[in-house]
Amino acid sequence: MVSVAGVILYDGVCGLCHRLVQFVLARDRRGVFRFAPLQGAFAREVLLRHGKNPNDIDMIHLVIDADLPSERLLSAGRAAVAILRELGGAWRIAGVLGVLPAGILDAAYRVVSTRRYRWFGKLDQCAVPAPELRERFIEGFGR
Repeated sequence: MVSVAGVILYDGVCGLCHRLVQFVLARDRRGVFRFAPLQGAFAREVLLRHGKNPNDIDMIHLVIDADLPSERLLSAGRAAVAILRELGGAWRIAGVLGVLPAGILDAAYRVVSTRRYRWFGKLDQCAVPAPELRERFIEGFGR
């Protein structure tokens, strides 16, 4: 059972996603987020439970209450806004974006996600976290 604010499911070979994970790790002072690559078994299980295609790695997801009956899945723009809001401080301002209709928020998200490899590069494999951060990762790094 994962009892944190959420598990961020991210594309493990995406340069932008890698930067997002590093961004969250640096600002998540309360340690409420965990991370799992979309290419792993944990993400596959969660996405299948929510009727999502586990082979679609074009968006991030935020799993809230993972492995609990109250489990919820936020995707794309809604996930990004929720993550920023949960980081607190000045990042809460991003919560204002949550008032946008999901279609508009997700369309803006898709513009970036479809170009992310071109703009931010693609890693050869999922990055291995530093030893002191491995407990924050699911999939062979401390689950």
